[in-house]
Amino acid sequence: MDIKLRLTAIALAAGGLALPAQGIAHHSFAAEFDADSPIELTGIVTSVKWTNPHTFFYIDVEKENGDWENWALELGSPNGLMRRGWTRNSLKIGDTVSVSGSRARDGSLKGNARSVVLASGQQLFNATNRATED
Repeated sequence: MDIKLRLTAIALAAGGLALPAQGIAHHSFAAEFDADSPIELTGIVTSVKWTNPHTFFYIDVEKENGDWENWALELGSPNGLMRRGWTRNSLKIGDTVSVSGSRARDGSLKGNARSVVLASGQQLFNATNRATED
């Protein structure tokens, strides 16, 4: 086997080994969120995106100074949410919700939602691994 072919084979093998590691990191709670940085938010739902691998919803939260922030909150997969009783109508634009969870490690306005409670007091359960650990 000549040197070019050998180097190409090594590069392809190394690249193939790196891909599964990226997939694991993507689905790692600890890689993206800080369990020691809890968030407690109350806001108005502005968008819900039922997409794989994770469902996201966005809420406008009023700050103490009267300004508004739009937070992105991650839930489990659509399939996992449906197995726990969620439907596409469980969370609607305009709903007021209280959310507890963990903030993104990068400090952005993003979090992993462990608990979602509607203004009516109805508890919506999350389907992420962290939701069942506490």
